[in-house]
Amino acid sequence: MTYRERGPAESVPHDTRGRVAELHALHEKARVGPGERATRAQHDKGKLTVRERIALLLDEGSFTEVEPLRRHRASGFGLEARRPYTDGVVTGWGRVHGRTVFVYAHDFRIFGGALGESHAAKIHKIMDMALAAGAPLVSLNDGAGARIQEGVVALAGYGGIFHRNTRASGVIPQISVMLGPCAGGAAYSPALTDFVFMVRDTSQMFITGPDVVRAVTGEEITQNGLGGADVHSETSGVAHFSHDDEPTCIDDVRYLLSLLPANNRERPPAVPTTDPVDRRCDRLLDLVPTDGRKPYDVCEVIEEIVDHGEFLEVQERWATNVVCALARLDGEVVGIVANQPRSLAGVLDVHASQKAARFVQHCDAFNIPLLTLLDVPGFLPGVDQEHGGIIRHGAKLLYAYCNATVPRVQLILRKAYGGAYIVMDSRSVGADLSYAWPTNEIAVMGAEGAANVVFRKEIAEADDPEAMRARMVKEYKSELMHPYYAAERGLVDDVIDPAETRAVLIRSFAVLRTKQADLPLRKHGNPPQ
Repeated sequence: MTYRERGPAESVPHDTRGRVAELHALHEKARVGPGERATRAQHDKGKLTVRERIALLLDEGSFTEVEPLRRHRASGFGLEARRPYTDGVVTGWGRVHGRTVFVYAHDFRIFGGALGESHAAKIHKIMDMALAAGAPLVSLNDGAGARIQEGVVALAGYGGIFHRNTRASGVIPQISVMLGPCAGGAAYSPALTDFVFMVRDTSQMFITGPDVVRAVTGEEITQNGLGGADVHSETSGVAHFSHDDEPTCIDDVRYLLSLLPANNRERPPAVPTTDPVDRRCDRLLDLVPTDGRKPYDVCEVIEEIVDHGEFLEVQERWATNVVCALARLDGEVVGIVANQPRSLAGVLDVHASQKAARFVQHCDAFNIPLLTLLDVPGFLPGVDQEHGGIIRHGAKLLYAYCNATVPRVQLILRKAYGGAYIVMDSRSVGADLSYAWPTNEIAVMGAEGAANVVFRKEIAEADDPEAMRARMVKEYKSELMHPYYAAERGLVDDVIDPAETRAVLIRSFAVLRTKQADLPLRKHGNPPQ
């Protein structure tokens, strides 16, 4: 029973023991929440309660809660009669793998997790603490948006969150975990963070819901069809990871945190490894076909190179023609960008450029060295691509690499044609080291296309144009596309045995670990949008 709920005949305990007992009762009331009925309704939806989620995220017994007894001060529309502790959001800090992490988590059982003035103030406080402490911030989102009964102060609360998201961007890792609905302006906070996790069937994100869409456009669509996990993982690219259930999702959040530094002034955490530095990767000798038209899975190449074959792929189901992943080499974290020949032959297009550019920027912001694996035939041609802005979207990736100051190593596996070769972290845009396998082909374009342009007259005038074309293609390849052409001109540092790739990369990143690079003095750049 709280002070305001006491009757006139009841008195506050006068002795310390009585007041301490009352304190424990209040804390227990805040911890339990609105009761068994609300908890059962949450579980019936296939969702965990707020404290069950926090328990999965943080190391056991490490959570310290902030402002558990806070209540709203609004009145009207019946709010004055409902003033639960926590005001629908649990905030605090704890540890993940022994490292400090700040967290706020909506409690859908209280006002549907909707944000009001006091609710927002708690989130603002914990965001400020995370930034001041230089530690990651994780939000466990399960809320119905702004608390309508509180009007504009609820909207102002969101504005404060967005402002803090932006101030913390590139300073501390920010991870949004979507575990329920997220509609309207509330969806912008996750979009401002570094990574977004979603759970199928139970989490949705959209600016305008199905009812509004139906009223305005006449289109019929479900919440999941409009903004579910699969939509944002495959179509929009909003979600970086999607999972079937909350425990698996939260476990992957913990794994991601183990690969990230606490802030932009630290390096990612290194761990001991039993995978030998000089382990030969003989499987790579057969994995990549020499015929540039034959596809293969570049993820298998990554598995062979990195420690114990383990890596975490980011946005795995969106823009699948490029792979972005976090992994370890000799226990040190690296970010990997790789063309994927089994999807659209590994070309760069609008979405792949956006995906890779954002990943490169993230790695650079948090001192994660970059490894770029090339097998790229160029940019995807087509009216849709040109009208969709492939020029500015491709420039995003170019800008991200040119602006990056972390150690950068390029490895050319097979094809590296045209502007796509330059954009994918070539020596000319600042890669520290560039290597190639003996299967590499670096050129302005493929030999067939080049021969048709360079030897057009000879082919046209030949008695047998096809035989002449074949001869010219062979000549062009032998003169300008042999595996050592770029190395002879200093554009590739060495042509290496694929089986020695792991050892070469580890040695390279080790010597670059102390790299110092400064950007020109400026307020900020103006990257292509």
